[in-house]
Amino acid sequence: MSMIMLENCRYYITVLRNRIAARLSMLAKPPIGFVSQPEPRSIGDPARGRQMATGTLLFAGQSITAPDTNLWDIPVPDNDFTTAIQGCKWLDDLAAAGDGKARKTAQIWVWRWIKKYGRGGGPGWTPELAGQRLIRWLHHALFLLRGQDQAKTDLFLHSLAQQTIFLAKRAHAAPAGLPRLEAQVGLIYASLSLEGMAGFLQPALDALGEECSAQIDSHGGIATRNPEELLEIFKLLTWAKAALTDSEQIPTAELERALQRIAPSLRTLRHANGNLVRFQGGDQGMEGMLDTALAACGIKSRNSDGLTMGYARLSAGRTSVIIDAGPPATGNASYNAHASTLAFELTSGRRPLIVSCGSGAHLGPDWHRAGRATPSHSTLCLGGYSSARLGKPVKTSGLFREFLVEAPKIVPVEMSQTAEGVKFEGAHSGYVPPFGLTHARKLSLSLDGRSLVGEDLLIALNDTTGKAAETVLSEDIDPNVDFQIRFHLHPEVDAALDLGGTTVAIAAKSGEIWIFRHESNLFLTIEPGVYLEKNQPTPRASRQIVLSGMVNDALTRAQWSLSKTQDTAMAIRDLRLEELR
Repeated sequence: MSMIMLENCRYYITVLRNRIAARLSMLAKPPIGFVSQPEPRSIGDPARGRQMATGTLLFAGQSITAPDTNLWDIPVPDNDFTTAIQGCKWLDDLAAAGDGKARKTAQIWVWRWIKKYGRGGGPGWTPELAGQRLIRWLHHALFLLRGQDQAKTDLFLHSLAQQTIFLAKRAHAAPAGLPRLEAQVGLIYASLSLEGMAGFLQPALDALGEECSAQIDSHGGIATRNPEELLEIFKLLTWAKAALTDSEQIPTAELERALQRIAPSLRTLRHANGNLVRFQGGDQGMEGMLDTALAACGIKSRNSDGLTMGYARLSAGRTSVIIDAGPPATGNASYNAHASTLAFELTSGRRPLIVSCGSGAHLGPDWHRAGRATPSHSTLCLGGYSSARLGKPVKTSGLFREFLVEAPKIVPVEMSQTAEGVKFEGAHSGYVPPFGLTHARKLSLSLDGRSLVGEDLLIALNDTTGKAAETVLSEDIDPNVDFQIRFHLHPEVDAALDLGGTTVAIAAKSGEIWIFRHESNLFLTIEPGVYLEKNQPTPRASRQIVLSGMVNDALTRAQWSLSKTQDTAMAIRDLRLEELR
């Protein structure tokens, strides 16, 4: 039996066991009532909540207008949409809106879920979705129960208890990583909050500790290298700790150690404006979420500028530069990984300048594939190839996924402090298989943060790769192989060619002016680009600076710089968050 067939068999067995456990949980007659109720710690968007209450629904990048239609009667466009609504994270937005219309919408949707799916059927009976749902229902219980009669209150409590029993049987079967942690934290919440569920607490805490040890490495990183996913895990763990503390329970040592490992990593992976770097399928995170989670954990330390989860951070003045300086994830962890090795992002004060296009996973397979490719990142692309290639679609866990293959395995990195500033040097082997060439990148950020000097090299490192380079270059129809070095600009940044097309003036809305120059015999253009954001149904138009050239031998060098020529007045809103604490 092939590995694919074996994986599919396991998936369908898991689905069957979930369904059996869901049905069996309906037979239980547990006591119903609250022992305590956790504080609502999840953050919602009040504007989205008000839109939902008027019938404008935006889930998983899909926008649907259905003012008079029950959420559970809307035709589901895809699995991501199903996941988004079944986990009930929309309760955060409706509770943030907080008015009578939002409350009524939330109450209708929750009790109709109970009516339609509460007997153990439907797509929401997976451990990870049940965990998400329990957390939101418990967070917002007071919001939901206000004005409800005893019959509806009992129905709500009975459904909570049945979902808890289901989770106690199936939390371990959730996919490893974030989904399993969501299931376990949901079970911990319910064990602390509901009558008759205390017996599930210790097994849930033990399982959470084991998962933290398995999924979070000694440096506070995770296998997918997705910064936003790391934030989601951190947020869940801070909630679990807070719920335990509020119930006068002592958080476990494993939970405390996991938080102590992750917090410094997250502080390193955010830009000067406080937002997370957008690499490896992650977005910048909901505004305020990262700061709230870091404040809640009480851990103030931050890793020194250097490698964190495979990312290098340079910071000086009001400027931060974060570089993807590690091999991308491989195997099962790579289904959302990007070919972005040696790409960088630059933020000045509160304004992002150089960015990645972002993840297009929510916009369908074509955009997902495009967002993962090297041209969607601010780095060098050689011969139209990405630095890591996508394999053929493989059906796993019921979904077709494309894993990264031929990814760089060797990514040497060196960082140093000089009299002029901070310096990064790195290289990767992603172009050795097709061309025999290694891409090397040098970045130097000045001490005042006003200048970034870069150099990109394509080089054959030894005789073996040198011969490979000669073979490819000589046998190609055109003896030259083209390359492009891309610098994707944030949509709120303006750019214009200047001085006869040899420089680019970059203007941020804050009034800052940066000048891009190059000292190479390359062709400089400004081209259209896109900026992909989660929960946005369409890409935003942006622009990109492109340096183009041809490889003529086994050593090609491109030198360029970004310099700030006009600053803005210093204000509290422009300071890095670290400076305000």
